[in-house]
Amino acid sequence: MDRTTARDQALARAREQALDAAEELFYGRGVQSVGMDDIRGASGVSLKRLYQLFPAKDRLVEAYLERRDLRWRGRLAEHVDRHEQPEERILAVFEWLGLWFAEPGFRGCAWINAYGELGTTSPGVTDRVTAHKEAFRDYLGGLVSDAGLPSVLTGRLFLLAEGAMVTAGITRSAEPAGQAADAARVLLAAGRQDAAGGARHGGRG
Repeated sequence: MDRTTARDQALARAREQALDAAEELFYGRGVQSVGMDDIRGASGVSLKRLYQLFPAKDRLVEAYLERRDLRWRGRLAEHVDRHEQPEERILAVFEWLGLWFAEPGFRGCAWINAYGELGTTSPGVTDRVTAHKEAFRDYLGGLVSDAGLPSVLTGRLFLLAEGAMVTAGITRSAEPAGQAADAARVLLAAGRQDAAGGARHGGRG
């Protein structure tokens, strides 16, 4: 192994250690209450190396949100993919939210939390939050399209899910996921009626 490869591997390990510590501390305690020295203490990565990897705290917050986004959406898709029927796949989103809300360390949506703390001062953090929410909405849109339901349902289901996240974060309860799922079933039933009505109208045309 040459020196360049060894150095790159050491930097990669340090980056993951820093991000692991950042995720635990930022999500558990809030971004603003955690300093780079806290990250140093929890990760074992020196301050010099931390600032080499992340020249500013905001860059570390952005990297934390970006990595968490990939993991979060991956876990959601893995759960949804266990279901075959198109409408069951939509409801599986809310089922997965309930499992997430019930996790011992759950304290709300990391992106909503970060936006609440830094949304007015950090454009980079705002961009990460916006990208995450748009990706989640697009994912729901794909499920709605696959089910042959009106696209207008996408925004409504998205708002149900987001409202459940906020409420669960405040109440520390998984119940909002079940309540949102019940509301989603009503929306899906109405969507089926609308789709059937449109098909009949089209047939008469």
